[in-house]
Amino acid sequence: MAKVYKLTEIVDFIGGSQPPKSKFIYDNKEGYIRLIQIRDYKTDNHMVYIPKDSTKKFCTEDDIMIGRYGPPVFQILRGIEGAYNVALMKAQPKMDFLSKGYLFRFLQNPSIQNYIIGLSQRSAGQSGVNKVALEDYEILVPPLQEQKRIVAKLDSLFAKIDQAIALHQQNIDEAERFMGSVLNEVFGELETKYPEMRRFDTFTKLSRGHNPPKKYFIYQPKDGYVRFLQIRDGSSDKDAVYVPITKKLHLVTKDDLLLVAYRQVGKVFRNMEGAFNVALCKIENIDFSHLSTTYLYYLIHSKYVKGELLKRAERALIPSMSIEHLKSIKIPLPPLRVQQKTVQYLDQLSQKTEKLKQVQQKKMQNLKELKASLLDRAFRGELLVSLY
Repeated sequence: MAKVYKLTEIVDFIGGSQPPKSKFIYDNKEGYIRLIQIRDYKTDNHMVYIPKDSTKKFCTEDDIMIGRYGPPVFQILRGIEGAYNVALMKAQPKMDFLSKGYLFRFLQNPSIQNYIIGLSQRSAGQSGVNKVALEDYEILVPPLQEQKRIVAKLDSLFAKIDQAIALHQQNIDEAERFMGSVLNEVFGELETKYPEMRRFDTFTKLSRGHNPPKKYFIYQPKDGYVRFLQIRDGSSDKDAVYVPITKKLHLVTKDDLLLVAYRQVGKVFRNMEGAFNVALCKIENIDFSHLSTTYLYYLIHSKYVKGELLKRAERALIPSMSIEHLKSIKIPLPPLRVQQKTVQYLDQLSQKTEKLKQVQQKKMQNLKELKASLLDRAFRGELLVSLY
C-alpha cells in the first residue's frame, strides 16, 4: 500500500559549502576535486577545482541536487561528480523503501515545483528555496517495486519526448546559423562596395551599467521604482526586478541597444527600457542622420562585431568584453539610404526566420508541458493504471 510521508521523515537535505576563491584552480591536479556550481549542469566551459580537504560536501553522478538560488530556483539536477557549493543542496533518501529515481522524478513534478518557486518569489531579496517548507511537503510513497515500474515507464516516455525536443532545437539552431551566414554575406558585400571602414564609435556612445544593492530589489512595479534589466531579461519578462530610482542608476531607452558584455558576449537586445546592470553595455546612436540603429543591430550579430568580440572573449576564463575594444572595431558603414535598404531586406528575412523558430519553440513547449502533465498525474496516483 502507498503511504504518505513528509519529506523530512524520509529524506535528508544537505546544503553545500563555499571554499574561498583563493583555493580555486582551473586545471585539475592530484589532491583536487571539481567544485560543482549550478552553471556546470549546462556547460563545462568554466570548471573550477578545489583541494579535497577544503570541503566535506560531495556528490556522485547519481545523487539528486537542488538548485537553491535563482532564478530559476528549485532546479532538480544530477549527473556530475565532485564537491558542491552553497547554491546546491543534496536530496538524500534516508529510508531503503524510497528509491533515488522515484524521488528525482517526484521533485520534478509541477505541484512541488510551483509550490516552492511560489514561496521563493514572495520572499524579499534573492530568491531561494525555503528549506523548512520543502521538508514539510508531503510525498506519496508506493511499494519499492511500484516506484521502480513508475520510474522506468516515465524514463522511457521522457527519452522519446527529449529526442523530439532535441530535433526541434536542432531546427532552431539551423535557422539561426542560416541567418548568421546571410548577415555575414550581406555585410561582406557592403564592405566590398564601400571599402572605407569606420570605427564602431564613429556615431555611437557606449556605457556599462550599475548594480544597486540586491536588498532594494522588489518583484512588482511600484511608484518611484524602475525596471532593472539584467542579461536574462533579454529573453523573458517572467523574472522582472524593480529598483528605486536614484541618480546612480544608468538608464536605457527603447531607442538604444543593449549588448551583453559578460559570459554571453555578443548577444544584443532592443526595445528595452529601464535601468541596466554592469553585465550589459548600452549602445546609443548619437547621429541618426548617418546611422540606422536597426542596421547596427543586425551588424552586431555578424562576424564584424560579435565575431570580433568573441575572438578576444574566448581567450579569457570567463568571457567578457571591454568598451575600448568595441569602440575600436572597424565596421562597414555605407550611406544611410543603403543602410535603410539593407534593413528592409534583413527585416523581411528575419521575420520569416523568427516565424520558423516560433513554430519549433511552440512544439518544444507542448512537449515540455506533456512531460509536466505525465509527472503530475503519476504523483497524484492517476497514472498508475494507465502506465500498465
